[in-house]
Amino acid sequence: MVKRFVKASRNVAADPRFRSVLVAKFVNNIMHRGKKSVALGSFYEAMDIIAKKVTEVPPLEVFETAVANVKPLIEVRSRRVGGATYQVPVEVNRIRQQALAIRWILNAARSRKGMPMSRKLAEEIVAAYRKEGAAMTTRENIHRMAEANKAFAHFAW
Repeated sequence: MVKRFVKASRNVAADPRFRSVLVAKFVNNIMHRGKKSVALGSFYEAMDIIAKKVTEVPPLEVFETAVANVKPLIEVRSRRVGGATYQVPVEVNRIRQQALAIRWILNAARSRKGMPMSRKLAEEIVAAYRKEGAAMTTRENIHRMAEANKAFAHFAW
């Protein structure tokens, strides 16, 4: 029998400006080499850019909607059955949904070239808010793969 290690959930303190746990988790994922103040600065600068681009709603709401839009509902997991490996579609729990959405938005922002991180981040968040951009493409590809492999859904146990 394979033992699975489950990470104990930690309480993350809310960020100072927006008092949001989601923002704090996002900033923790932006952070490199423990430089949280740099990560906070670039995130807050991105939020200021978002406030100028999308004037009809507050920037925090734009960010939360962007993360909600990118969250995957279903993904594929490899399952070995009788010598063959199948891509089995499974539902994604809400903690993993949030983690994947944050990761995809950051990867999409980091893959953009030729501008500061705050601007790349702002553009990717606005694109995700409008259901466009590389992070949404990643989500659509995951959903498409799950749809293509739904014949193997009976292997999900």
